[in-house]
Amino acid sequence: MPSAPMALRGIGRFLRHMITSSPSRFAIVIFATLILVFTTLLSLPIASASGTVTPLSDALFTAVSTICVTGLVTVDMASHWSPFGNVVIFVGVNIGGMGVLTLASLMGMVVSRKLGLRAKLLAAGDTNPLRAHGGVVNESQTVRLGEVGQLLRTVALSTLVIEGVVALLLYPGLVMAKIDPLVALWEAPYYAAMSFTNTGFSPNPGGVGVFADDYFVLTVLMISVFLGSIGFPVIYTLAKHVWHVKKWSLHTKLTLITTSLLILLGAIVFLVLEYENPRTFGSMDAVDTTFQAFFLSVMTRSGGFSVVDVGGLNGSSLVAGSMLMFVGGGSASTAGGIKVTTLAVLAIAVWSEAKGRQSVEAFGRRIPSDVQRVALSVVAWGATIVALSTIIIAQITKADISHVLFDVISAFGTVGLSTGLTESLPDSATYVMAATIFMGRIGTVTLAAAVAATSRTQYYSLPVERPIVG
Repeated sequence: MPSAPMALRGIGRFLRHMITSSPSRFAIVIFATLILVFTTLLSLPIASASGTVTPLSDALFTAVSTICVTGLVTVDMASHWSPFGNVVIFVGVNIGGMGVLTLASLMGMVVSRKLGLRAKLLAAGDTNPLRAHGGVVNESQTVRLGEVGQLLRTVALSTLVIEGVVALLLYPGLVMAKIDPLVALWEAPYYAAMSFTNTGFSPNPGGVGVFADDYFVLTVLMISVFLGSIGFPVIYTLAKHVWHVKKWSLHTKLTLITTSLLILLGAIVFLVLEYENPRTFGSMDAVDTTFQAFFLSVMTRSGGFSVVDVGGLNGSSLVAGSMLMFVGGGSASTAGGIKVTTLAVLAIAVWSEAKGRQSVEAFGRRIPSDVQRVALSVVAWGATIVALSTIIIAQITKADISHVLFDVISAFGTVGLSTGLTESLPDSATYVMAATIFMGRIGTVTLAAAVAATSRTQYYSLPVERPIVG
């Protein structure tokens, strides 16, 4: 019978082999393992306020929503969980918010006890998702291997610092909102974590709706969601070159510009479509309507908080919101979706094709064709996942297709906004929605890279023949 040290060494060798042979699969295994662990913890009687065992479907869905920083719920978060359950959820969202590949990198460091070349390559994959795709990546759009350790420290420190500052800003706002000062001591960091990780859980009855007239609290939440949605590589770049725009990478420029445009356009669309809707903005004055339109637009980045009743939005607004949620936030961020840089690359490619240009260029840089193929693959994977999930859940529930589509895209984009459908799903549909969240969080590029990890390089090319397109 093998001794304990030999068994541990065997496990260490197995983990080390998995890390170096397929980082993407290792990241998926880590997330799946975390979900199982947190499902177990949330199933314990001590985790519920009533002291009873939470049903498996609810515990699993909450664990998936927590680790994948989504925010969709099947139970009342303010009343169902005990203090122990809330602590478990708080820890879970911070672990999940660090990202799939970053977490895998840190686990790899624990196993190998040092950040070697392979671990640095793995961590570099989180700074630039294109590292998961074969081919040469422009050095100006990546983090150099020597900087990966610094990047990982930036991820941890930025999370702690931003959440700490947000909690300090929120505390007086919560107290002024007539929340007990002692209760606010834990609700402030809870809201800070839920906003920066773009999760959207609310610990109090009524959620952020109780702060509907508190512009300060809502603005702090918006800023926190924005910082979480732009991605750690962008935060890293801004921390180093905040006043030197010329030193910003193309990824940083595309992320900030596209995110800002989507927030502005989203606010305008919601303002126009909901201005006279009595169930949402109709009873508000012009200032409130404008502010709430921007708040809703920011939350479709992946924030998940909502002041208005999402189920009361017009059908046209649900479609617009679905489009924004499908795009999501920045790469290697706490947000989900296909990512804003994917949209930017495709938009630039379409514009270049319309102009008849031979290459796709932006800000004095040429975007290679393999990047464009990855962008197309991401959209195709995302659309397929959303379509299949929508069809299955619609067939199970027979619910309004617009509500089903909205909640499914919210799950895929790990947003957390809901028309109210998710809370009433039967167990079978709950499991489908949980799988959608999982696939949306681990990332379409990561999923594709994991599936194709065993593919071989082709050393020859076939004759060219052009099919008719369009």
